[in-house]
Formats: sequence, C-alpha cells, structure tokens
Amino acid sequence: MTKQPSTDARTPHLIELRLWRQFVAVAEELHFSRAAQRLNMTQPPLTQAIAQLEATLGLRLFDRTKRSVQLTAAGAALVPEARDLLARASALPVFARASADGEAGRLRLAFVSTAGFDVLPRWVRAFREQHPKVQLELIEATGDVQLEAIGRGEIDAGFMLHSPGFAPPGLACQLIARESLVVAVPGQSALATKGTLALKDLLDQPLVIFPRRILPSLYDAIFAMYHAAGYLPCVAQEAIQMQTIVNLVSAGIGVAWVPDSVRQFQRPGVVYREPAVAKGQGVPGCETSLVWSACVASPALSRFMAFAPG
Repeated sequence: MTKQPSTDARTPHLIELRLWRQFVAVAEELHFSRAAQRLNMTQPPLTQAIAQLEATLGLRLFDRTKRSVQLTAAGAALVPEARDLLARASALPVFARASADGEAGRLRLAFVSTAGFDVLPRWVRAFREQHPKVQLELIEATGDVQLEAIGRGEIDAGFMLHSPGFAPPGLACQLIARESLVVAVPGQSALATKGTLALKDLLDQPLVIFPRRILPSLYDAIFAMYHAAGYLPCVAQEAIQMQTIVNLVSAGIGVAWVPDSVRQFQRPGVVYREPAVAKGQGVPGCETSLVWSACVASPALSRFMAFAPG
C-alpha cells in the first residue's frame, strides 16, 4: 500500500484573492465590524475567513482582544505585499485587453548591425513614444542566428540583410529598405585619393568579407560580380560584424563591400567610395527586411510593423 504524503498547515496553498482582500480590510480598519461593513458582509463570515487564512499560513496575523485588534509582526509585513497583489490583480484585465490590442506585452526583435545604424534607432524611439507599455527587447544577431531563433520561438521578428529578392523563404517578410553597396578602402592607400575609382581597380585587392553562412545571398552576389569581370576574389580575412570588417580595413588588411548605411560608422583610416562601373558591369545592392513566422505573429509586432514604410 502506497503511503500518502502527510499534509501540514504550513504547506503552501493557493489562497483566493477574496481572503487577501478581507485581510487588507481588517488590517486597515483594525476593527472587524467596520471591515465587514466596508466589504458589504456580516462580521461572522469575515472572522471565519481571517481564521481560515491564518490556518492556511500557519501563523497569527492579528492579536485580538475584546477591546482591540492589532496586527502581529507577520501580519504587518504582509500588508504591503497583499495590497500590491490586489492592485496587480485588478490591473490584469486591462493588461490583457492591451496585450490583445498590441498596446502592452513584450516584443523581442533581433537585428543585424547595419539596421542599427539608421532604421532601427528611429523606429525604436517613435515606437516607445507611442506604445510605452510594450517592453521592447533588442538582440543583435546575424541572419543565420536569427533564423534559428525564430524557429525556436525565441524572438518575434528580425531585421535581416539580404541580396535583392532573396528574403528567407518560408517566413513572412516586409521590405524595409533598399541600398547600394559601397567599398571601404584603407585611408592610407592610393585607392582612397584616386580621382576616379574604377571597379577594375578594386577587384584584385585583398578582400575583407563576412562568412557566407551568415549572409549567403549577398556573399554570392559579391562573388558573382568578381566572376563576371573575370576575377577570383582574394579573401584576406572574414569577420562577422560590419564594424569589425571596417576596423580591419582601417588596419590595411584589404577592401570591403558594405551597405551604404555603414558610412555612418566613421572610422579613422577608412574611406568609403562609390566606384565607377563600365558598361555591362554592376555593383550589387542589398535589402533589409523585417522577417517573422506568420503563424505566431504577435499583436505587438503588428503595431511595430505599422512604422514600416509602405
């Protein structure tokens, strides 16, 4: 025969809000009749309710005599906590309606570093001003990491960089921005001051670039540009973050193709140039999209998307 676990008055129980409301009324009135009147009930059930609460907690909350009611030390310590509990419980229906409307709750957004230069700061400021009750959590992450996080439900959406028309398949997507690629060159090199910088002047230079796994469509577009001109890129160094790539350029490691918005990252020793292209040549562009799983889009995300350009 299986032995049943013993119960104890001190074993934690779920305590109804009604009991906490009655406790606070007695604690504030220090008089059972007045507290009962305030609660629109008679005194005997109130007395029984307080006795039930004390039995459940396994301690006395009030010292009672025929002439007075006083809080014990434990009772006095519980009063502010009980008030806070009741206040939060009262606010829950309002919070639930606000969450359903996207006016409250949490929104987890990931972003690539390039979005942090221009688009994201403007949106975050405006969104916080209009929806102060939404807790906005920002996570900087590369595209491959974002896709995994969306799949695991760890983020609600992500700002991803990709080659034009190559947003991640299988997800909902909203185009945010289009921009061209520019080349970051070492400030001490002749490329920085050359009057007209032709594309052919760059294609035999050592290249600093991101790993293909984090941005495959743009990586392939850059390599296709070299191949179309009859060159094989000479990759000197790979780095994940655009800031790191630019810092490596400043050290003279090589040149780097970066989105135009990266110009805002002014690093001593780096010059950003737009090369001239011959007929039949072209420098690829890039796009930033907001990407999310359509089946789990949150109301807060829908509110945030309202800031996206149409």
